[in-house]
Amino acid sequence: MTVLTVPQDSAASTAEPSAPALPPRYDDQWIGGRWTASDAESRLVVTDPGTERPLATVPAGTPRDADLAVRAAAGAFPGWAATPVRERAALLRRVVEGLERRAEDFARVITAEVGAPTRMALQTQVGLAVGMAAHCVETAAAYDFEERVGHSLVVREAAGVAACITPWNVPLLLTVQKLLPALAAGCTVVHKPSELTPLHARLLAEVFAEADLPPGVVNMTVGTGDTLGTALVAHPLVDVVSLTGSTRAGRRVSAVGADGVKRIHLELGGKNASLVLDDADLGTAVGATVDQVLFNTGQTCLQWSRLLVPRERQDEAVELAGRIMDGYVTGDPRDPATDLGPLVSAAAHARVGEYIRRGETEGGARLVHGGAGRPDGLHTGHYVRPTIFADVDPLSTIGQEEIFGPVLCVIPYDDEDQAVRIVNGTRYGLHGAVWSGDDARAERVARRFRTGLVDVNGGSFNPAAPFGGFKQSGIGRECGAAGLEAFLETKSMQLPQASGGQVVGPRLRAAVPAGDPGQERNDA
Repeated sequence: MTVLTVPQDSAASTAEPSAPALPPRYDDQWIGGRWTASDAESRLVVTDPGTERPLATVPAGTPRDADLAVRAAAGAFPGWAATPVRERAALLRRVVEGLERRAEDFARVITAEVGAPTRMALQTQVGLAVGMAAHCVETAAAYDFEERVGHSLVVREAAGVAACITPWNVPLLLTVQKLLPALAAGCTVVHKPSELTPLHARLLAEVFAEADLPPGVVNMTVGTGDTLGTALVAHPLVDVVSLTGSTRAGRRVSAVGADGVKRIHLELGGKNASLVLDDADLGTAVGATVDQVLFNTGQTCLQWSRLLVPRERQDEAVELAGRIMDGYVTGDPRDPATDLGPLVSAAAHARVGEYIRRGETEGGARLVHGGAGRPDGLHTGHYVRPTIFADVDPLSTIGQEEIFGPVLCVIPYDDEDQAVRIVNGTRYGLHGAVWSGDDARAERVARRFRTGLVDVNGGSFNPAAPFGGFKQSGIGRECGAAGLEAFLETKSMQLPQASGGQVVGPRLRAAVPAGDPGQERNDA
């Protein structure tokens, strides 16, 4: 078995300058319970975003890799789906234990490939993933997979082979959020992590191996979305596709999967608003919003990138937000004092910088904090300055599009109805927040949001509640029972009745009166 070399500190090297150390080279994929050589001729370089140095190279997975992985999952499906839920749950609890045992290893990997500060990676990225994994297992253990409905037995059973495609930003948490419910439901899985951050997925494959899941139940293949992702989604033996990613990727997956009429679950982008009503505690609301928009250097689909405040309080809100941002330390993610690490890649750095420059030149917005370019003193790495715009036009580019960086757009409003229109006035509908001195009023306004999740006066995330988006933020729900049901099919078995029953079948047609709507439907 190939064992992952966990990056410690890619900035340090004992090699001579004339002979730099070569990064680890991985040539295999986790398929059928073993590391399997890929036929890929091309390779992907995994880069440390803080130093811009290579961490490792991995195979650029091929359609053959996809086919081998899907066939391994399909072969393992009958046995895994037939395994009693309590036995599946017991095996998955070993996975939770493995995540706990290797939490520091995962944190180091996430720091290296994502750029997340180690403290945050351990406490939040890994800590939340462990909690989510445990919650998924217990949800499945308590779930009622069968119920009687009259004389029918309604059974919920595994949907089949699931292709789970996960992103780079909070990689372990968002992987666990798909894989554990799928496995608990009785599905077998092919996991495709982002090609930017595949090393945590190799470590996770080792955890699954140590938990002794049957071969083929979990498979992991690394590659690009255009090649490997498309091959997985199009594969005829894949029954369910679950993607967390960009709206562009969601459109592509929907189009490719439509040919096979596959079940598609999408968790996509967001342009989320934090609405501060006129009776709210401004300090509390602005502080929470800034903390949230800066989490993971602004690289989350849930970030509140729009702060809506009463027009007469905009200047006060902007001054508060700037003061809070000044307290954040940007720098080496391995430094315990660091709050904000780099963006994940050169492409991400260029994209965020371009949005900031557009904000400065388009639509009358005022740049009041930060701006394009690296922070002072940071000449290497994909670092960006936390930025605030005021007087943002809700219909401008920065008011409408997902920037995916530490950029806060402050939008003034004149009354509550206008504020709600602005909240709902984008193509997205994932997350939001509302702040008021009156909980009942805040809840009333939250009901008007066209979003899948709303935090009311700082309400915390609940892993038992459904999570997902409206509009172009996605299709379907994750977390809690809804997350489990995403990987289940429903079967109704019409059981014999003890007495008074009528046989229902082809003979029923003769008993249906002429012109009955039911007869018309049967003939259609």
